[in-house]
Amino acid sequence: MTLSETVERVSRAFAEAGVPAPHEAEILVAAAAGIPRARLRFEGGRETSGIDGLLDEWLARRIAGEPVQYILGAWEFYGREFRLTRDTLIPRPETEGLVEQAIASWKAAGRTGGRILDLATGSGAIAVTMAAELPDATVVASDISVAALRVARDNARRNGVGHRVAFVASDGYCALKSEGAFVLVVSNPPYVGESERETLPDEVVRFEPERGLFSGSDGLELLRRLVGEGDRHLVPGGELWCEIGERQADAVSRLPSGKLRFVEVLQDLAGRDRYAHWRNETR
Repeated sequence: MTLSETVERVSRAFAEAGVPAPHEAEILVAAAAGIPRARLRFEGGRETSGIDGLLDEWLARRIAGEPVQYILGAWEFYGREFRLTRDTLIPRPETEGLVEQAIASWKAAGRTGGRILDLATGSGAIAVTMAAELPDATVVASDISVAALRVARDNARRNGVGHRVAFVASDGYCALKSEGAFVLVVSNPPYVGESERETLPDEVVRFEPERGLFSGSDGLELLRRLVGEGDRHLVPGGELWCEIGERQADAVSRLPSGKLRFVEVLQDLAGRDRYAHWRNETR
């Protein structure tokens, strides 16, 4: 059977099982064959060899609802590959937008060095990307999950910035004792409320880590702490950038923020409120 025929076989299996992601057939076949997905169009006539068993295993897992990112154990974020486990959220395009905003803010301020904190780092996608894109910065990545930190540390090493990212097990700012240590705090915190659990796709609730998704009844429990305590951890003029839920902009803009000044909420590429921004006005 050729690669093209194998893609057709997997696509039919997805269609029969009601899996609404036909493009994933190409993703899985390319990964099993050990080639980039873009090569399938050029190598479609190549005979497959020894990948049917692996594909059948992956098919069964995907049909059972497991996200393709966990099946492959890796996914791309900001042009880099990140290893994933069930201890880490799947990196999403919206979070790439958060990184873009934070990097643009850093450059617009003309910063030439300083410390950046990625709080609730998960797979380390934000911390590693910030370290790679801003070579004059030093980065601290924190998470409440020690298992997630192990994955993040491995991703930093794999992407060549392991020597520039420090990892700290911390619930919010709790283990970060340095006052006024950071020029920039960036976070994609859990922001789904428990009341919204039934609105999430089944595969998200079943497979992604709960404490990476849910934060109290309204989704703002951790964010309240990040904003309310942020002025103690940012240098004067330092900034906090957080990803938020698309219906949270009004509530987020009114969070008690100490000496942080709420600046704005910006939209993602789909036109949804997504990125909240504060600045430390401490003198």
